Amino acid sequence: MSQALHEAGAGGEVVELTTSARTAADAAGALGCSVGAIANSLVFLADGEPVLVLTSGGHRVDPEHTAAALGVEKLTRPNAATVRAATGQPIGGVAPLGHPAHLRTVIDVDLLRYDVVWAAAGTPHTVFPTTYSELLRICDAEPVTVTP
Repeated sequence: MSQALHEAGAGGEVVELTTSARTAADAAGALGCSVGAIANSLVFLADGEPVLVLTSGGHRVDPEHTAAALGVEKLTRPNAATVRAATGQPIGGVAPLGHPAHLRTVIDVDLLRYDVVWAAAGTPHTVFPTTYSELLRICDAEPVTVTP
């Protein structure tokens, strides 16, 4: 993941945690930051196509609202095998980049509230610091509101 971050021009370095960061609460506890500053990486199927939604750990994605924001009819959760096939990474550690092929990526505008945002780095024990604007750039992402 370090190489993918470097190639994308990201400024943060991968941090290996001594505890699991499978959930936003776990990551926030390990890092000593607000749960809202954790960028949850959630894969959905947007009309059957994988899309990565990076949302604030303080939010739950509203599928109907987010589907409308994406201009698709239906947003559903895939199984673990589909997530791994789309990202090459396990649920609980999906990074915003470094996937086998580019994924449409959207980022929750609520993450703008934080000077430092922490994102998964490809495993349930690794994260990296970044900013909202850097995430938009390195992921070629779209800003969205994921809750009404």
